[in-house]
Amino acid sequence: MATYTTEIASDKLISDNPIHQRLLKAYIAAKPWISGSLLEIGCGEGRGVEQLLPLADSYIGLDKIGEVIDMLRTKFPGVDFRQAVIPPFSGFEDNSYDTIVSFQVIEHIPNDRLFLQEIYRMLKPGGKAIISTPNITHTLSRNPWHEREYKPQELIDLATGIFDKVEAKGIGGNEKVWAYHEANRKSVQKIMRFDIFDLQHKLPASVLRMPYEILNRMNRNKLHKQQGSTVVEITHEDYLVVEDPMKGLDLFYILWKK
Repeated sequence: MATYTTEIASDKLISDNPIHQRLLKAYIAAKPWISGSLLEIGCGEGRGVEQLLPLADSYIGLDKIGEVIDMLRTKFPGVDFRQAVIPPFSGFEDNSYDTIVSFQVIEHIPNDRLFLQEIYRMLKPGGKAIISTPNITHTLSRNPWHEREYKPQELIDLATGIFDKVEAKGIGGNEKVWAYHEANRKSVQKIMRFDIFDLQHKLPASVLRMPYEILNRMNRNKLHKQQGSTVVEITHEDYLVVEDPMKGLDLFYILWKK
């Protein structure tokens, strides 16, 4: 049986629905750029596989968790899923893929520059990568599962040094989404009042993960009780692609190789 951390966000837990729908939106928003041979880095539990498969000539999904890969192979027989700890991408040749997608992954990678350099290497000339990652401008607390988070310009600067063209967009939302986010912010602030020594930014990430999981799950359940149907009713259509990444809860960038 799978264990759903708040970091993964389940499509099976009602209290996770707003986060699940936000993550699903990246796949739906990426559709116009999906073509040819496709590599997905960090496919997770396959949230977007059904969205991507019909648009690609071929698909490979990578994830580091073997249990997840085994589950996906059962769920999608005949689809190429592989376990891999990256970067580097051992065994993946240069100039091999028309499209690479990687959603909510780069923030977990210690060597983010190498990660993007490897994506560039694997893309065919004319190929493109679509990536998403949290916009730290709207992050409510430190996430101990993340190596770092980015301001929009920080990720633009990093990607511009590697790719030939960077299109910087964001995943924002309508009034329903921002109302949920504001309720979440207020709820998190109430919890953070007890962190008078700012331990969330001083303690090692490994120490913070267990209390983060407990408090985050409690907070999501509390918001579900407070907001009721609103939590259930939010769908991917309530999340919007915005041209200004500063207005996105997540950064959503298209990176091109000439």
